[in-house]
Amino acid sequence: MVAGLTAAAVVAVGVLAYQASANAPDSVASSSAAPKTSASASAQPTAKPKPTRDALAVPAASGTGERVVYALKDRRVWLVEGDGKALRTFTVMPSPVSPPPGTYQVSSRSGTVQGSDGVPIEHVVRFANVGEVAVGFSAAQDGSMEAPDPTSKTGGVRMKRADGNAMWTFATVGAKVVVVP
Repeated sequence: MVAGLTAAAVVAVGVLAYQASANAPDSVASSSAAPKTSASASAQPTAKPKPTRDALAVPAASGTGERVVYALKDRRVWLVEGDGKALRTFTVMPSPVSPPPGTYQVSSRSGTVQGSDGVPIEHVVRFANVGEVAVGFSAAQDGSMEAPDPTSKTGGVRMKRADGNAMWTFATVGAKVVVVP
């Protein structure tokens, strides 16, 4: 009986291994299961892999203390507590007009207004002006995060409603906003 169970287990493992290899990506499936060795193996040490940056980590060059960090290239915002730890991070839809990297302060807030693109928005947190355009974070009341018309002169950085709620609670007038590339 034990021999039968052992044989069944070996067959089951073999079937599962075959299924795993059949569904593996080409980069993994094309390599053999056993490491290749060579009689002429190099004595040179292999290069250490570069550590990957945690995409959700607060950007290093974003200052210190309690702040909102807005990374233009990553299209991401962090709400950072005084100890430097992110309370929350989320993606945003940038506006056609973006402020240059630097440190700003929340200058005004509005509960609900009509966006310059005609969309009803809530929890508007303004922190910069670029020419005649006010730049701020907001959430569309319908939850949309549509890409804005790139030719428009709007400064609304859109986020999901739940993220807008968190921003509204966190970023009061005078709060620091750091924009990084």
